[in-house]
Amino acid sequence: MKALQFSATGDLASLRFVDVPTPVPAAGEVLVQIKAAGLNPSDVKNVLGRFPYTTLPRIPGRDFAGVVVEGPQALLGQEVWGTGRDLGFFADGSHAEFVKVSASGVAHKPSHLSFTQAASLGVPYTTAWDALERSGVGKGTRLLVIGANGAVGSAALALAKIRGAQVLAAVRRAEHVEVLQGQGVEAIALGAPEDLGMQVNRVFKGGADVIFDTTGFWLPAAVAGLAPFGRIAIIAAPVDGQVQLPALALYRKGGSVVGINSLLYNCEQCAVMLEQFGRFFDEGSLPLPTGLREVALAEGLQSYGEVNSGSADKIIFLP
Repeated sequence: MKALQFSATGDLASLRFVDVPTPVPAAGEVLVQIKAAGLNPSDVKNVLGRFPYTTLPRIPGRDFAGVVVEGPQALLGQEVWGTGRDLGFFADGSHAEFVKVSASGVAHKPSHLSFTQAASLGVPYTTAWDALERSGVGKGTRLLVIGANGAVGSAALALAKIRGAQVLAAVRRAEHVEVLQGQGVEAIALGAPEDLGMQVNRVFKGGADVIFDTTGFWLPAAVAGLAPFGRIAIIAAPVDGQVQLPALALYRKGGSVVGINSLLYNCEQCAVMLEQFGRFFDEGSLPLPTGLREVALAEGLQSYGEVNSGSADKIIFLP
């Protein structure tokens, strides 16, 4: 089969479009013919060597949608989608014509989603779902999402609405504020960090119950906008991994910080999440993704470079 593969890390030049043997599923596994596979920033960072536990040689790619062509009889011919920490790191991933995973590591693809749409959602939506679950977002929760125009932030807004939360979006640029407001989402423009608490309290008197920082830069400032016993969920950090946390203000509010890391969940655990929120797409309560850019897998090397250079396009590989 055709696949993208790297045998060394540290440089995107090590990524190659190659012929490799088609994987053979063992008992309890399925072979999925990939119809579409998402390209995430973590896939690029993997080739660049940011994850020291990756074993080589390796086919990257975490998110996929496709059809089961080998495996248990009950799954044969089924349209599925999946994601998980193993793919691209400890096992060959989805940037190929086929991928082998555990039979319980795939979920039924929502019928309202195309293969391309389904392949765009794995990492962003499981990350957002986990953040809302573990920070206790439910009906009436006052939630601030920082970086709400990004893939994870947008997913968090959509999923929080289903849960009945009161949502406030925070973004950098005025035009993004206008877009969100046009979608019926209350939004603010991020300014100086020391002003964030005041901005939040103007909307949520007494502060937000949960603040989800998808950017990695607003954790210290977020404390001022937190309600008593509030939670701050984080999925990123500055390059050096360090922040100066106002611990006195945090513990006086009874606040807590919740670290969210999608790489803690294997394919089986992610499949459970996909089944949980996947039904909302078919029910029409979650928006269908738009603005996706389809790229032939054979042209994937260039796409990796584009993402590494800061492209905001959501690229989907088509084998």
